[in-house]
Amino acid sequence: MAKQKKLSKGQSRRIKANHQKRLKNADSQTVKISDQQWQNDNLGATQSAIVISRFGQHADVETENGDVFRCNIRRTVSNLVCGDEVLFRRAKVSEGDLAGVIEATQERRSQLTRPDFYDGVKVIAANIDQILMVSAVLPEFTHNIIDRYLIACEDMGIEPILVLNKIDLIDDAGLSKIQSILDIYRGLGYQVLLVSSVSGEGIDELKQLLVDKNNIFVGQSGVGKSTLVNTVLPDAEILTKEVSENSGLGQHTTTVSRLHHLPSGGNLIDSPGIREFGLWHLEVERVTWCFKEFRALMGGCRFRDCKHLNDPGCIIKQAVADGDISTLRYESYHRILETMADGRAGARAPRV
Repeated sequence: MAKQKKLSKGQSRRIKANHQKRLKNADSQTVKISDQQWQNDNLGATQSAIVISRFGQHADVETENGDVFRCNIRRTVSNLVCGDEVLFRRAKVSEGDLAGVIEATQERRSQLTRPDFYDGVKVIAANIDQILMVSAVLPEFTHNIIDRYLIACEDMGIEPILVLNKIDLIDDAGLSKIQSILDIYRGLGYQVLLVSSVSGEGIDELKQLLVDKNNIFVGQSGVGKSTLVNTVLPDAEILTKEVSENSGLGQHTTTVSRLHHLPSGGNLIDSPGIREFGLWHLEVERVTWCFKEFRALMGGCRFRDCKHLNDPGCIIKQAVADGDISTLRYESYHRILETMADGRAGARAPRV
């Protein structure tokens, strides 16, 4: 018997690639036939709707008259999130709990994103008018998290509102200290609201701010986002949990983003809490621009590549020394740049 010739590495790669290509073409043809059968035989006319929740390959959509349908998502539709405006077609005969197919998405007016090591920049919600950044006196009030969210809001051009929750849990002296920090943001033109679901303080004003807007609450776990949703929307019945007594950290309560309608008009999206809001996908110059008080000074330093740290002739550092820029914000800026560098390094590191 003749000895079988051993394939080279290049030949093996080409054979494997051709095999994968044939499998992919066969799979695509199967999907195409299946989709065509769905479309021709079992689907009605195209309708407009808004995505109120997303579950893997399915999404709940709501029409203008308030009907909700769970739909399959076409493979041509990618990155679908809560708040997306879509075109879908109802099934004449439902398959299980699926009542239709989402065919396409409308162009977004805005989107809230955050970086993800595995998925790159990940969209959290779409068509947002204003972002309510919720912090709390418990488990810990930290202005650095506020600055991170403000950078995201400035970068995306979405109006931010700072909401300090659980103010019933702090004494006057502690609240006065936090107020002195919040005054920095008020001085920059940011709207600040103090609320408590227990005492009711600030709740009426909060409800008024939400009217006729597409809103989203963001903030670390345990700051009381879901409790606030229950307060402004009692019928939503969002599950809540207390802050862990052992770790002092908040526990995740919301697992899937969901859009809720406000009785007075507008919508509110309750999103899963996140402990960190990475910014490593942004350029340093963009982060600098997102600090509102830095903008008028950008480009005025002696050196073009000024790091605004120990460089001679830095007008931003001089503005800090003169009291025109808050030392707290300036230090937060450099702390954020440090974490961005760490994030980029982590993103480049191989995943095992």
